[in-house]
Amino acid sequence: MRFLEILSLRIVAEWIGECYLFRMDRCLPFRRPAFLSAIGAVLIAVSFVIAADLPNGFVYLRDVDSSIATEVRYATSNNFVGKRVDGYQAKKIILTRQAAEALSRVQADLKSQGYALKVFDAYRPQRAVNHFIRWTRDRRDLKTKKEYYPDIPKGTLLGGGYISSRSRHSSGSTIDLTLVKLSTGKEVDMGTPFDFFGPESGHNSSAVTATQRANRQLLKNAMSKGGFFSFPKEWWHYTLRNEPFAGRYFDFPVR
Repeated sequence: MRFLEILSLRIVAEWIGECYLFRMDRCLPFRRPAFLSAIGAVLIAVSFVIAADLPNGFVYLRDVDSSIATEVRYATSNNFVGKRVDGYQAKKIILTRQAAEALSRVQADLKSQGYALKVFDAYRPQRAVNHFIRWTRDRRDLKTKKEYYPDIPKGTLLGGGYISSRSRHSSGSTIDLTLVKLSTGKEVDMGTPFDFFGPESGHNSSAVTATQRANRQLLKNAMSKGGFFSFPKEWWHYTLRNEPFAGRYFDFPVR
């Protein structure tokens, strides 16, 4: 779908919304039931057009399961780089359809136990991975060291099991996430923050409490049951078994 066609649909949708909400005089002839019923149809058309702009096999997580909370850190400055990461033009989560549907099943399972998922990252453009690599090589930029890698030299992050030149995230079926307690709406205590570089983030770390290990295990059990496998060094990192695009690394932006 061409850019101008998408833009036109968005303009029409916004104009209809203004007519409906603000009762502008120039719109009065169109404020009839038949016209107003077109609002939903136009907005649905916009969502389908934008979704169709993704490569075949990819979906927005919200279109599969809108109940899953998201916090797209890489689209903000709240991450270990300290600025918005290349390729993240919007706070949206993209996955392969298989991964999104599997994650929705995990969400349903966890809800029955009083928990829910919160996703930090999923599909990651290759240009974002390249940004991470450039960041590791800038040894003068240490502004996030205290928060994200206090005990590890920045120069060892690349190739040390934390950052690499290729990421399974770029294949579309790898997810970074945590648990939320439904009764409070707050994140469960996992012992370290998301993206903390250090042995404390490992599944088998002895540096965290028994309760924190149990929380990690609860997430791991649910994800494993749902068809995902974990990454030993990061309690938040999971990949779909039999991922559809294994070995392929995409670079379309998140928008």
